[in-house]
Order: sequence, then structure tokens, then C-alpha cells
Amino acid sequence: MILVLGAEIEGKANLAVMISDSLVNERKLNAGNIIREIAKEINGGGGGQAFFATAGGKNPEGLLNAIEKAKSIISNEIKDK
Repeated sequence: MILVLGAEIEGKANLAVMISDSLVNERKLNAGNIIREIAKEINGGGGGQAFFATAGGKNPEGLLNAIEKAKSIISNEIKDK
């Protein structure tokens, strides 16, 4: 399972990425790495662990772009491994 969530809360953008332990171990996916890349779309930053990471930012208009970027990153990571 891979879950990417985005929400606007009180005018600020919030993102979360969760990845199942099996994908972290088998495919070497890392939620922290993904969140750092997609947080750029919301003018923010974030971090976390391989299986769960969060980010906040000032640009809620970038949430859809962040989610699309996450899809692209995940798709490319899975193809490469």
C-alpha cells in the first residue's frame, strides 16, 4: 500500500505519505525522500521515516501538483527496481 494525502487546513497545505513495510523493504521506497521532493510544490518542507512522512507549506494551490509529482516519483521508483 502507498497512500499520499493532501489537505488545506486553515489556509496552509499539508501532505502525508505512508508506505507499507513490505514496499519499503522489497522496493526500497522511502516516504521521507518522497515528501521532501513533493513539498517543494507547496513551498514547504517535511520529513519522516521510510514508512511515514509529513510536510507543511504555505501554498495550498500546489497540493494537486504535489500529488501528481508523488505519483510520478513512485511510478519511476517502482519501474527502476
